[in-house]
Amino acid sequence: MDAFAVATATGIVLGTVSGRQTFRLAFHFGLFQFLMPVVGYLAGMTVERYITGYDHWLAFALLGYIGGKMVHEGIRREEEEGNGGKDPTRGMSLVVLSVATSIDALAVGISLGVLHNEGIVYPGVVIGIVACTFTAVGLHLGKRLGAVFGKRMEVLGGFVLVGIGVKILFDHLSG
Repeated sequence: MDAFAVATATGIVLGTVSGRQTFRLAFHFGLFQFLMPVVGYLAGMTVERYITGYDHWLAFALLGYIGGKMVHEGIRREEEEGNGGKDPTRGMSLVVLSVATSIDALAVGISLGVLHNEGIVYPGVVIGIVACTFTAVGLHLGKRLGAVFGKRMEVLGGFVLVGIGVKILFDHLSG
């Protein structure tokens, strides 16, 4: 659901979504959602004590940064058309969003590794496929929302990302 929400916000920012952008975002989100539990599983008990203390802070910081940047750019460009050439489906923005939406999957993998559960590949593949599908759907939903409600939706999308980061942080601190 995090990938879906981030993809929706990204679709709002882009306004016009190409097949390449859909493929890039869906592929990367799906790939990271697959890889993170596998990496977490393999790391298991080795890094659990190092990562569980701050994984929620990392997700919060990454989503807060990207969301805050979207809010800032959305407010700054209220009168401008287009998105100023910034494409969140390319470069470091793509990597940061991919990592931020898959931090929880890393924690799940670590938990499964600690519990010595058998077989992480099948659940990882399922998680990756679902994330890929939800990302593509969310991206196009965001495109439609942006077309209907205008560029102010970029600001809302940024607040959604920040909200997801706050929720992740709150869930980990209160649980």
